[in-house]
Amino acid sequence: MLNWIKSLKNKVTSSKRSHAESSTLKKQTKTKRKNNKKIKSTASSAARNIQHHKVDILSRGQHGISRNNIDDHALKVLYRLHKAGFHACLVGGAVRDLLIGVKPKDFDVATDATPEQVQKLFRNCRLIGRRFRLAHIHFGRQIIEVATYRANHDLTPSGSQDESGRIVRDNVFGALEDDVWRRDFTANALYYDISDFSVIDFVGGYEDIKNGQLRIIGDAETRYREDPVRMLRAIRFSAKLNFAIDEESKTPIYQLGHLLEDIPAARLYEEVLKLFHSGHAVRSFELLLEFDVLKYLFPEAAKSIAQDEAVKRMLMIAMTNTDHRIKNDMRVTPAFLLAALLWHPVNSRTREIVGKGMPYSVAIQKIATKVLSQQAASVSIPKRFTSTMRDIWGLQTRFHYRAGKRAMSVLEHEKFRAGYDFLCIRAQADEDTGAVNADANGSPENLKQDCQWWTDIQEQSAEQQKNAIFNAGKKGSGKSGKRRRSSAKKKAEES
Repeated sequence: MLNWIKSLKNKVTSSKRSHAESSTLKKQTKTKRKNNKKIKSTASSAARNIQHHKVDILSRGQHGISRNNIDDHALKVLYRLHKAGFHACLVGGAVRDLLIGVKPKDFDVATDATPEQVQKLFRNCRLIGRRFRLAHIHFGRQIIEVATYRANHDLTPSGSQDESGRIVRDNVFGALEDDVWRRDFTANALYYDISDFSVIDFVGGYEDIKNGQLRIIGDAETRYREDPVRMLRAIRFSAKLNFAIDEESKTPIYQLGHLLEDIPAARLYEEVLKLFHSGHAVRSFELLLEFDVLKYLFPEAAKSIAQDEAVKRMLMIAMTNTDHRIKNDMRVTPAFLLAALLWHPVNSRTREIVGKGMPYSVAIQKIATKVLSQQAASVSIPKRFTSTMRDIWGLQTRFHYRAGKRAMSVLEHEKFRAGYDFLCIRAQADEDTGAVNADANGSPENLKQDCQWWTDIQEQSAEQQKNAIFNAGKKGSGKSGKRRRSSAKKKAEES
């Protein structure tokens, strides 16, 4: 009897709980629908405004774009689509760069042909993408990306948003007039029509390019919520093109930076590469600090900069060095700047545990593992680069070796050059090495002396390097350089 009563009570309690949960779920769903409806309404309203905007058609003689400056493979794609009866345009950054007299890095095409129709026209075509299907046409190592005109994302199986307004699926095709709305900035929303060689401008992008202004299309907050990476794109384009971000596009970035925390770490890595390897790393870094966005990409680096001005000075030197190498067509590796960004957190924590008695070589690898693991939560760094970063960090305490096999092993190290450049940047920034980082004799590191010595040794021939390194311990002593036995050991052997 008692068991039956208990069972009945449990059923009633469970029923009440289920009813309460159902009620809460209904409220949450209702709120979510309201938010999505509001976002959809804002986007649709802005789209209607754009569609009713006066369309400017710049003739061949007005815009100055020459087909001689357009990649042959891109022209081939445009012409084939046009001859097949489709509307095809060069679009985005390529048109923008051609208008300002810069050689485009990539050539993207937009068309009213669906991805499947594009694939039928090109045997070398591969379809990619989940959020939005794209056609990649391969010409050796070069890829021409072809996108079908997109329409406004309605809450349908083909296109949807999450509760924060971020687009999670976007396979909604439309006409050119719809596609304009889906572009991010006015400067990137110009279309070069291959049918008559005109430039089509719905949003005043041509004027913005002439005025050096970066302006987002539509309501800035809504567009940033749709895709928070647009904030990083605004920073990158502003740095790369030397364009000023207009006030309406700039203000929301200060409040919405936290949305970047919801972006996959692998995607943010790609954006970080574009920011720092475009030849404008210094300006990009300054803007990341200005908008207080760095803390969402490299939290530990942001903390270090706030604590020590010397950290920022070293990073600015590293960014300047990278920009110089890129502009002079010299080889760069992402590992170098990433090692610089995380050096202070790694080095400061390593000092702490070395002070407690752990060997430096063990301590730095242990801390490196911990810092890189934490960093992977925001920006995921591929293993091939984290391995190089570890080598760069590990070499720093070995540069005070100037004689014997140890010095030669440093010189012959696979990552010697990256480690050496890193050492000299630390020296240039007047980094405080502290008493913990000491050489074999217990003397504090002198980064400038180490940098100069390794600079000089590289200017010598292989034979001179060997003589300098293996005779370094003999200079001024007149000794043979052989290891001397202790007197106690000598006596023991004689007895």
